[in-house]
Amino acid sequence: MALTVRDIMETQVPPVYPDDPIEHVVRVLRDHELPGVPVINEGGRCVGIITEADLILAGETEDLHLPHYIELFGGIVFLESTKKFEERLRKAIGATAADVMTEDPLTIDPEASVAEAARTIARAKHNRLPVVEHGRLIGIVTRVDVLDALTAE
Repeated sequence: MALTVRDIMETQVPPVYPDDPIEHVVRVLRDHELPGVPVINEGGRCVGIITEADLILAGETEDLHLPHYIELFGGIVFLESTKKFEERLRKAIGATAADVMTEDPLTIDPEASVAEAARTIARAKHNRLPVVEHGRLIGIVTRVDVLDALTAE
């Protein structure tokens, strides 16, 4: 019988809530040696995910650059979308988990096959997926968990 995500997922996921301060999130990542952690609401629903990349402005190309604009008739016209700038600014000055998390993360069902998890992780270029059953977080499956399962089969 083929393995499912439920067979290989990690179920001991430390809770992080949207109102938790960033210092708490960093402590959770450090204490549990995790590169990322799901964010849940009081009902246990997965509402976001925070990875190390969400907490760091990496590289000069990732700085907060104001989008190109022109001044026209006393106003400013942005020549490109400001959405990415606004998102990076929100994360750069964020004080809580909700400020820096990526909302509505890609999740996977616990009954999905390991092969499906591998395809999903590869396609999305993620290293981990929250495992959600009936909308509630029940675990997390990582790229390493999937690789271990595939090589053991």
